[in-house]
Order: sequence, then C-alpha cells, then structure tokens
Amino acid sequence: MKTATRGLPKTPRKSPLREDASLHAGAGQSQQARSGAAHAMTIDVEDYFQVEAFASTISRSEWERLPRRVERNTERLLDILAESAVQATFFTLGWVADRHPALVRRIVADGHELASHGAEHIRVDRQSADTYRADVRRSKKVLEDAGGVPVRGYRAPTFSIGRSTVWAHAILAEEGYQYSSSVYPVKHDLYGCPGAPRTPFAPVPGLLEIPMSTVTVMGIDLPASGGGYFRLLPYPLTRWLVAQAGRASRCPAIFYLHPWELDPEQPRQNSAPLLSRSRHYLNLERTEPRLRRLLRAFAWTRMDRLFLADDAGPFPVITSWTDCKPASV
Repeated sequence: MKTATRGLPKTPRKSPLREDASLHAGAGQSQQARSGAAHAMTIDVEDYFQVEAFASTISRSEWERLPRRVERNTERLLDILAESAVQATFFTLGWVADRHPALVRRIVADGHELASHGAEHIRVDRQSADTYRADVRRSKKVLEDAGGVPVRGYRAPTFSIGRSTVWAHAILAEEGYQYSSSVYPVKHDLYGCPGAPRTPFAPVPGLLEIPMSTVTVMGIDLPASGGGYFRLLPYPLTRWLVAQAGRASRCPAIFYLHPWELDPEQPRQNSAPLLSRSRHYLNLERTEPRLRRLLRAFAWTRMDRLFLADDAGPFPVITSWTDCKPASV
C-alpha cells in the first residue's frame, strides 16, 4: 500500500457560479449549546421508490408514475435542522433536482452544502467508466444550475465505490469534484469494502475520499454512520457509536439518513422481498424523535467545513488503498 502524508492539493475550478458564502459564514452556529468537536450531518436526497432494496421490485420505468414524496420529506428535514441550528450536506440526486429545483434552491438558501448523489441512482459497479462519467457530469451540472453554487462533494449510490470501481475516483477528480464520501469499510450484503481506510485519504491527486464511520469492537468493524442502523439499533447505542467513532479515529464522525426515513405514511411495496420490507419500514415512526435527540447530543456541521477548510488535514495519500487486507468478520 503506497502512502504519503501531505495536505490535499487545492485545485479550485474556475466557474461562473457564485461562491457558497455559507461555507465560511456562520460555521459555529450549529455548535451553540453543544460541546465537543463537530461531526458531519449528511442527507442522501432520494425518494422511497429509488432505494436499492426495492430495485428488484420497482423498475425505473415506473418512477414517473409513482407519487413523489421527496420534496415534502426533505422540507420536513430542513425544518428540523433549522430548529436545531444545524447546517448539513445534502447529497442530492440529479433526478430529484430536475423535478424539484425549488427544493434545491431552499437547501442552498438555508445554508446547507449542496452535493451530488449521482444523476439516476445507478450503482457505480453497474456502469462503465464512460456512462459513469456522463452520470456524475450531468448531476453536477443539474445541481449547479438549480442551486447556483459549486458542487464539490459526491456520494455514490449504495456506497458502491470499492475494489472493483477504483477507477471512479480519477473520473470524479477530472469532473471537478473535490471529495467523495462513497466508501464504507464494513461487510454488508448490499455494499461495503472491509479493510479499506477508515479515515480520510487522497486516492488520486486533487480528490479526498471520506469513508463512512466505523467502530472496531473485538476485531469487527461495526457501522457507526446511521442510515438503516439508526432505526435498527437502540438510540443509546447509536449515540455511543458516534461518540466512539470520533474518539477512536480522531476524526469527525459521518452520519447520514434519507428523507423517506421520516415518512411512516409512505406507500407500501408489499411485493418486495421480506428482508427488503423489514429493512425499509422498520421504526420509521421513531426516526424523527431520535434525530432530534441526536442533533442535541453533538455539534454538527457540513462536510465541506470539516474537510475542505484551509486548516483541514493533512490527509494521507493512499494510491493503492484496495491492497489493504479485508478485515475478518
């Protein structure tokens, strides 16, 4: 594994877009009445019918005729974050931005970071390099056109950058992205890259990869970034995992959730496999109260403030990160 330690090269791209002033202004507002270093709050903006768990049940050709709930659910999340004075990073699908540009504008107006979740929610490992480039390029353009600010961050659908898709990082850098948060160093049936670095690193010049947070217990890397586990695990365990992830890695923890996780009234997909339904609908009614508690428990902020600020880093350059041995699980 080739490593070196240095700051990530700053390669700002000339753009007619206005600079996102909220990257610098009000960075401390989300930490009022909270103690400790800030962690990253992130939202993956997609609708309930676009999740990987329902990919075998709901075809893409059906998306247009299904009732969309992403706007109302995201606006609910925006209200909750505003009440807690927390600004977050919204990894937003280009598909959503195409249909709800006013929602994108509100995300920016509320002081959040606008970032990309790809255009069509297609896993990276199901695309060729050329189709992937077109996807991330289109997503960036759609989001920037709607939001009027540069899009620097990216998260792959279903955390699908791993050992078979290492080429994706170079494409992201070439397309003007400055960081990715697409690697999850755990073992899961839908995603994960066990043995991958657990703290931020530069896989190619000009791009930072910020892995999802984990906690090692008895030699096993446990997920500590929320998502479905936020609904599955008891809240005190989630709070411990977030705190422990920050302490163990000496790095901000990364937490994420989806707007549909606040929506227990969403249409049911009764023909989906039992495991998919169990995962998707479990404890949806508990997400909002748990989120409110979590927002009070820690200081939270945007990804770019934590990892792209002038005083961030230095981060190691790890150009052959997939040579790491998978952890035994």
